Amino acid sequence: MEYIYAPWREEYVKKVFKMKECIFCHALKLKNDKKAHILYRGKYNFIVLNKYPYTPGHLMIAPYKHLDSFEQAEKESTDEFSNLLKLCLKVLRKKYNPHGFNTGMNLGQSAGAGVAKHYHLHIIPRWVGDSNFMPLISKTKVVIEDLEITYSRLSPLFQKEK
Repeated sequence: MEYIYAPWREEYVKKVFKMKECIFCHALKLKNDKKAHILYRGKYNFIVLNKYPYTPGHLMIAPYKHLDSFEQAEKESTDEFSNLLKLCLKVLRKKYNPHGFNTGMNLGQSAGAGVAKHYHLHIIPRWVGDSNFMPLISKTKVVIEDLEITYSRLSPLFQKEK
């Protein structure tokens, strides 16, 4: 069996488990989308940049309602959630032209959820060759773009969709 290690995530995961407030609820309370890196607000869900991205354009979709169970969410919310995934893929293809995507939810702490009590979906653009030796050799993840640049590149595309 082969393992893929991500040691740079340890610091983040430890921080999240110590946080008293949910990161998604905190972002919403800021009432400043740019500062919170919220790119789009739907009726039931919002799209936000991942603060610790695997690649540029790593997005997350989360509901406004603090809920850990996707299957207990209202149909209108999960329908919009699915439509926002389509929107994310469309915008990321247009701006970054990735070779593919990883999308998924880690539901529950045992499933690897860093934020287990507020379900969310990760959308990660991927390119052939976007992995390198840096994380393994020096425990360093190289991301070629900071969050403010990513936000400024994606925000206008999401605003056009409103």
